[in-house]
Formats: sequence, structure tokens, C-alpha cells
Amino acid sequence: MTLFRRYLFSLLCMFAIPAGVTVAQTAPPVSATGHITAQVITTLAAVETSQMNFGKFSPGPQGGELILTPDNNISVMGSVWTGSGTHNAASFYVTGDPGVAYTITLPSEPVKITHMGTARTMTVEDWKSVPAPTPGAGMLEDGSQTVYVGATLKVGTLNDNPVGIYTGTYTITFDFN
Repeated sequence: MTLFRRYLFSLLCMFAIPAGVTVAQTAPPVSATGHITAQVITTLAAVETSQMNFGKFSPGPQGGELILTPDNNISVMGSVWTGSGTHNAASFYVTGDPGVAYTITLPSEPVKITHMGTARTMTVEDWKSVPAPTPGAGMLEDGSQTVYVGATLKVGTLNDNPVGIYTGTYTITFDFN
């Protein structure tokens, strides 16, 4: 080998594998599996436990109003006469995770109830509840609460509202805060 080639070979060997250095083997990668858990719960559920009932009454010559409070008291305005029988505020049983605050939204528009034999109607409005329909007023301290609802029934004359049973539905919303 010529001197130049030996020199070149020596130079290449010095840079390719330095003296005293060993090549370390790398360990293969290791993987581990992690686990994830999430649980979706029903924040709120509500069921009607008592229907709103204005009871028995007679409209009188001018009609008027029956005012049913959430605490189950009824008062009369105008020429309406209350008959025998019972009346009661509506109640809803609200359940969910303990400590959850919620808001009650009552009907914002009047609700019509309709005579079962004719198309005659009466209007229910001025909705009230206990707890009040203010943000976060409802609280499920132990995971449940009963909400009581009252309203005002606008009654016409006997010609406007003939004898019979009037029925209707309404919607109340319970919203998680």
C-alpha cells in the first residue's frame, strides 16, 4: 500500500471508530396502557306529583279570577263563587346530584284550558313558584326538592264559560346552573 493510501486509511479509521469507544445498544421502546373513566349523570329530573286544580266554582254575572298560590291558598276576585270540593297547587319532585343549584322557568305566556265539550276556553297566567323562578333559587341539598306552582285563572261569564270541565297543559323548565 502506498503511503498516501495508508495515511488515508488510518485517517478514515480514526473518524469512523474512535479508539476506546464502544457502541452502546439502545433498549427497545416500552409502552404502557393508561385508563380513562368518565361518568355522565342526570343533573336534573322532574316529575309532576300533583296537578294544578282550581276546584269547583261558578263564574257569576261578571266573571273574575281565581288566584291559586304555590302554598295552596285560593282567593277570588270579581263575581266568582267557589263551590265545595278541593283545590290544590301543582307540585313537581325535582331530583339530581346533591348540591346542584337550578333555575325554574315558568310559562311566560298565558296558557289556555279548554272545555271538554265545546271550544270555550279560560286563560291561566301570572305563574308563581316556590322556590321562586330566579337564577339558582332551586337547590338539591340532599339530591331532591319539591317545587310548588300556582297561577291565576281568568274566568269569563257563564255564557263565556259554560258548565263543565276545562283541561290543558303547560311546561315548566328546570335548568341546571
